[in-house]
Amino acid sequence: MSEQKTVWVTGASSGLGLHTAAALKEDGWRVIAGARSFEDGEADGIHRLKLDVTDEESIRRFCEKAQEIALPDALVQCAGMLVLGSCEETGTEEFRRVIDTNYLGMVRVNRAVLPLMRARGRGKIVLFSSINGLLGIPFQSAYTASKHAIEGYAECLAMEVKPFGIQVMLVEPGDHRSGSDKYRPHAAAMSETSPYAAEYERSVARIAHDEHNGSDPDVLGRKIARTLDRKRIPFRKRIASPDQHLAVYIHRLLPAKLNAAILRQYYTRKK
Repeated sequence: MSEQKTVWVTGASSGLGLHTAAALKEDGWRVIAGARSFEDGEADGIHRLKLDVTDEESIRRFCEKAQEIALPDALVQCAGMLVLGSCEETGTEEFRRVIDTNYLGMVRVNRAVLPLMRARGRGKIVLFSSINGLLGIPFQSAYTASKHAIEGYAECLAMEVKPFGIQVMLVEPGDHRSGSDKYRPHAAAMSETSPYAAEYERSVARIAHDEHNGSDPDVLGRKIARTLDRKRIPFRKRIASPDQHLAVYIHRLLPAKLNAAILRQYYTRKK
């Protein structure tokens, strides 16, 4: 009988991180999950530890406690948030908060975990990007920028850690029924008097509709678990509906102006 493998999961209290952690546990992994809202303990067969990916000291404590349970065979990074707003009216601190969580949070945790994996000569790192890591949509610039940063960072990381037996995978989810308004606030400056107000409201309504009618997050979790069971994992794994796969292909193929016109029409058109 093979030894049980261990995965550390960040951002595991809600959304896709919650569903992914649950799927990995059902697949037989020992799951050590981190989130800001957790208190140290165990629930539903998952080890829970407090973790704030924007805080170096919190990451250090998480890693110390997690190592006492088991060293990581895999790391799955799901912590994330967004702020909805126009580029003009999204404040610098709001941009910073999104990027600090979504992108720099991953960087911090990777820096803490990579020495453990290098010492063992193996490991798998899964970074949650998004379809928005490949294309932008109106009024979601901070989130889109953070996910584009993850895409470029992951390409560098994969090349650097390959000699140490460490594999990297980008997960690019489309819309899934797992979002929480708690993690997608509106920019503070957005108001009914904004010059962008009419198109902003239509775009936000479209984003909410697509998420509420999105794919099953449990299916996403099971797909990630099955992929991590493989000896070799792909660098990119897009988990999305057929129309969102098509949107990515169109974005690659069409001239920029035409592609932007299609996306703008989809998100801002009057019903």
